[in-house]
Amino acid sequence: MSQDAKHSAELRFEIADLYTDYARTLDQADYPAWPNYFVDDAVYRIIPRENHIRGLPIAIMHCESRGMIEDRAYAVQQLNMVQPRVLRHIISGITIDSAAGDRYTTGADFLVVQTLFERMTEIVLAGRYIDEIVRKDGRLLFQKRLCVYDSLLIPTSLVAPV
Repeated sequence: MSQDAKHSAELRFEIADLYTDYARTLDQADYPAWPNYFVDDAVYRIIPRENHIRGLPIAIMHCESRGMIEDRAYAVQQLNMVQPRVLRHIISGITIDSAAGDRYTTGADFLVVQTLFERMTEIVLAGRYIDEIVRKDGRLLFQKRLCVYDSLLIPTSLVAPV
């Protein structure tokens, strides 16, 4: 095995672990920990696929810094009044599109389902993450996370991060 192949495998596992830990944090509703996956000047957006393809800036959630992400985490946990639910993030198809030094462009498919206690499990969103990841202090963190969802229709109950 070449050194490049070994590095690629190690990097793939490290990125897969980042995605898995991120999903687990959201599934456990540990919203105070959610901002810890981002650098200070991070960008986080939940945007419809059509707007992303056309380069339109309209997103249903848009944060331009870790501070804004922290505000959103606080709002989700402390201010929103919603029916109790369990969320599950299913992530597959992780790709590394480019790697330069400690900067990586990656992506993955996602499916978010929710279960409200008196209803059947339902799909909330399906789409693809488009990410820019950097290594800072030995950790991989999101510099930019675009959550590009496939449908123009979303449930009115989308309150939590994707």
